[in-house]
Amino acid sequence: MASELSVLFRRLRTWAMLLALAAIPILIAAAVKLSSHPVAPGRGPPFLDRITQNGLFVGVTAMVVSVPLFLPLTIGVVAGDTIAGEANLGTLRYLLVAPAGRVRLLLIKYAAAAAFCLAATLTVAAAGALAGVALFPVGPVTLLSGDTIGVGESVVRSLLIAAYIAVSLLGLSAIGLAISTFTDVPVGAMAATIVLSVVSQVADNLPQLEWLHPWLFSHYWLGFADLLRQPISWTSFGDNALLQAGYIVAAGALAYGKFTSKDVLS
Repeated sequence: MASELSVLFRRLRTWAMLLALAAIPILIAAAVKLSSHPVAPGRGPPFLDRITQNGLFVGVTAMVVSVPLFLPLTIGVVAGDTIAGEANLGTLRYLLVAPAGRVRLLLIKYAAAAAFCLAATLTVAAAGALAGVALFPVGPVTLLSGDTIGVGESVVRSLLIAAYIAVSLLGLSAIGLAISTFTDVPVGAMAATIVLSVVSQVADNLPQLEWLHPWLFSHYWLGFADLLRQPISWTSFGDNALLQAGYIVAAGALAYGKFTSKDVLS
């Protein structure tokens, strides 16, 4: 596992994606700071109008902006490359020489993709916090429930939101891993994973498919509002985790069935 994480986080591509994610909150903060007109309430992404009063909202706004496209894009690249990337490089059969076997390889690859989910969301949150502190005043935060919390607790709430989003992306990571077992072309697996994330979000916004919404892996991606209330309600967090667990089991079973019966020639 340590070796897999080392390989993942030593790649230039991984750091390029993390730097691109870090640039999102910096761009948001700089745009608000340099704007000659205050942001009107209700305009732009959620919490954007609060950034000038409290820089701690930069990270939250950046995470909201990143969830629909940027985070799934990077997750799709990492998850789609898990197995197909090794096959494309011709190293997959050498990895399978070890007595641990294919199941352990699948678990290690998925664990690394899950670790990237957490690293990606924390990167956005951390860059947002630093940009907010550098460019705007920082103080007590007013929650959606109207209660006010101190700076320390607001940082904890931001970390909880990052954890919520990381959990939200675990199902997509499992789907990407499953797709990766069906091809030796990593770009194809990456593209298919990203396309599925877009399709799921589009379907989730169609009222004609309302019956399907609770079953879509992207349904709860932006459902962390309960973490910004007092007291915290964990219902949405639990529903989201349960849904993602279902996708992990289903996609994991698909990956297991394909990979354990696959003739590996690469």
